[in-house]
Amino acid sequence: MAAVSGLVRRPLREVTVRDAINQGMDEELERDEKVFLLGEEVAQYDGAYKVSRGLWKKYGDKRIIDTPISEMGFAGIAVGAAMAGLRPICEFMTFNFSMQAIDQVINSAAKTYYMSGGFQPVPIVFRGPNGASAGVAAQHSQCFAAWYGHCPGLKVVSPWNSEDAKGLIKSAIRDNNPVVVLENELMYGVPFEFPPEAQSKDFLIPIGKAKIERQGTHITVVSHSRPVGHCLEAAAVLSKEGVECEVINMRTIRPMDMETIEASVMKTNHLVTVEGGWPQFGVGAEICARIMEGISKKLVLEYSQAVVNIMYLNTYRIKRLKARSGQTTTLNLSCVQFPGCSCCSCHWC
Repeated sequence: MAAVSGLVRRPLREVTVRDAINQGMDEELERDEKVFLLGEEVAQYDGAYKVSRGLWKKYGDKRIIDTPISEMGFAGIAVGAAMAGLRPICEFMTFNFSMQAIDQVINSAAKTYYMSGGFQPVPIVFRGPNGASAGVAAQHSQCFAAWYGHCPGLKVVSPWNSEDAKGLIKSAIRDNNPVVVLENELMYGVPFEFPPEAQSKDFLIPIGKAKIERQGTHITVVSHSRPVGHCLEAAAVLSKEGVECEVINMRTIRPMDMETIEASVMKTNHLVTVEGGWPQFGVGAEICARIMEGISKKLVLEYSQAVVNIMYLNTYRIKRLKARSGQTTTLNLSCVQFPGCSCCSCHWC
């Protein structure tokens, strides 16, 4: 490590997404004894994708727990543990299997904090691989971002690179709400540069905040998970043709950071959404709907304020003219015209 101006800076190094998640869980297990991991083959086998590698040897059977092949069963155990004050990390070997535990995720975990009037938190993390992969057929190739993003009471994050993976898993574990962490199976072995701040045990990425991965002025491209990389590649190609894309990595599906997306669209006036899910009723459709609602409302409010200003100026002008002439004419306020018109005798002109 080199010292620069009295500060010690850690060198950049590459870390895979798998190792970043492992590091994040390890740090939180070490930090808080209430944190534990359970799921199929997470202990002695180090996890189906080796994400929990080394954790069982370090923390033992009580905190790294192998479960039977019963998603409904071990998800229910995890929810109960969270209600009792622990902080479970519940791993699904693939999120497609979370359908076996959907009642526990939606009815037991997501709704309890609300139904208890804020009295009973459920600090649980549901995590595992999500989305399409190679050769795993239709049953194992679904993206659940829109599924779980639809449900009140859940927070849903979708990391792309190693920095996202570590920062979001740590924030999810510390959150008092149930958090769904949608990892991408094809990204586990991909290495990314790991910035010095991400190497700290205090590194967190706030849930609900997107990141602008590339600045641009011509078009806004919004994505999450693995497609973020595709968007950056496309942006590099388009840049050679004079089109500068602003690429936004959502990081969080729910709550969605519309402030960042909306500000970008207001700048570029164009929007493209890219996702790995099905085309109907997806995350992109929600973004487009909110953009239309949000920006339209802003434009309406700005126009309304302009009309109010015009009415105020003309009302003042009318009063002044009446005062000069002594008129007592009744004004037709239903006619809202701009200064200079001569369409009627309402005296707005």
